[in-house]
Amino acid sequence: MKYDEYCLNLIKDLTNAKAPSGFEEETIEAARKYVLEFADVEEDKMRNLYLYRKKNTGNKPVVMLDAHSDEVGFMVHSIRPNGTIRVNNLGRWTNSTLPASKVKVRNAEGKWISGVFVNKPAHFRSAADNKGEPAISELSIDIGATSDKEAKEVYKIRMGEPIVSAATYEFDEEHGLIFGKSFDCRIGCAALIETMRRLNDIELDVDVVGVLSSQEEVGERGAKVSVNHIKPDVAICYEGCPADDTFTEPYAIQTALRKGPMFRHMDVSVICSPRLQRFVLDLAEKKKMDVQESVREGGGNDAAVIQTALDGIPAVTAGVPVRYIHAMNCITTYEDFEKTAALITEVVKALNKDIIEGL
Repeated sequence: MKYDEYCLNLIKDLTNAKAPSGFEEETIEAARKYVLEFADVEEDKMRNLYLYRKKNTGNKPVVMLDAHSDEVGFMVHSIRPNGTIRVNNLGRWTNSTLPASKVKVRNAEGKWISGVFVNKPAHFRSAADNKGEPAISELSIDIGATSDKEAKEVYKIRMGEPIVSAATYEFDEEHGLIFGKSFDCRIGCAALIETMRRLNDIELDVDVVGVLSSQEEVGERGAKVSVNHIKPDVAICYEGCPADDTFTEPYAIQTALRKGPMFRHMDVSVICSPRLQRFVLDLAEKKKMDVQESVREGGGNDAAVIQTALDGIPAVTAGVPVRYIHAMNCITTYEDFEKTAALITEVVKALNKDIIEGL
């Protein structure tokens, strides 16, 4: 398939942004330069970034497009006497995957320095070391310091600073594969921005406001603010959602690479609005566009807080399949990014006042 350089650069800049929950500035700055042609931007105190379609009229139903700009990460908790760093989670990790992983730690001067999660070599490991998943308080990051004094005075490490995976964007053009970190939800942010770009020259029966919302990974906090600011009539949330096609029995696979966006009927946080969900799935079938659907037994997303805001807002979630989310390295596909933007573009084009009032 053909690849759009605008989209590839957008995905690259967004995924390389170092922006865990509460520290979304790099995502916001990366996004701004891609949207100014078709959106007016506004930023609030929660670091939510609002993208108002330039052709909004102010007298039509409002469609909110939401994608969260944060990523799972860590925060410096303290420095151990040997100079290694104890951390707290920002979001949920599988802790057993962390040892020996490379990270970037921001210091007091704003510089990102390299570190590695401590991994006791096999030569020193006991049977007890190999049992169970370690608590995050038991893990440390090694930046090369030999004492707490050196970590503080030479490396300028201080409490409260953010930490992210050190993985960077890589595109396999031959196979359309994208490798990197933070595709939950930077691939969703990219699909949202591309949707708005595609809608730029189209006459719509709705006004569109995009939001790159903050702090989703720690409790959908940004969306709690943005939904009250926008007061939408309907919402579509974008996600980078966990693909299950490498470890699930074939009959139960619900989120596979290269099969388009996944629209969940439910997860543990939300039952997505059934009428809006059916509208999306029927439209995809009518237009012969790839789509997947799921009934999730875990997870959570911004649709949960948007749906229950104000007097209740119909909301659904479009997930771009991503292998190994909430881990240091992820895989997604350009094809699924493209299919997600294409389908939601068609959904927004089809929405009008009568349809929204019937949801």
